[in-house]
Amino acid sequence: MSMKYLLDTHTWVWWNMRPQNLSRKVTKLIENINGYDELLLSAISPWELSKLLEKGRIGISCKPEEWINTALEMPKLKFVHLTPMIAYRSTVLPKPFHDDPADQIIVATAREENATILTKDKRILDYQYVKSLW
Repeated sequence: MSMKYLLDTHTWVWWNMRPQNLSRKVTKLIENINGYDELLLSAISPWELSKLLEKGRIGISCKPEEWINTALEMPKLKFVHLTPMIAYRSTVLPKPFHDDPADQIIVATAREENATILTKDKRILDYQYVKSLW
């Protein structure tokens, strides 16, 4: 059975910016590249990062385009496009789930790919219709 992990946006950002913010379990998991087949990143994550930059919520010391390109070079990282099916399924997730569109897309992507989300977000960790860990 293939092991796939989907990085929540903050997990992807922290791994590339502030790895000390990650849980020990997640850090070990990402570092052990033989322990999984793919690390997935939703198409919505670079957009979420860009919105954080736009609003001044985070800062980076290089050009955003360079940062994003470098951050996409993680071993075994697979970029998951926002397909029409994922877009649709993000709107019909089993209830109850909150109405943040980016989180809905991330959860729908994980469900579609049969992946476990690496997230600190309690709302995702508590959601019984997707696998997640921190």
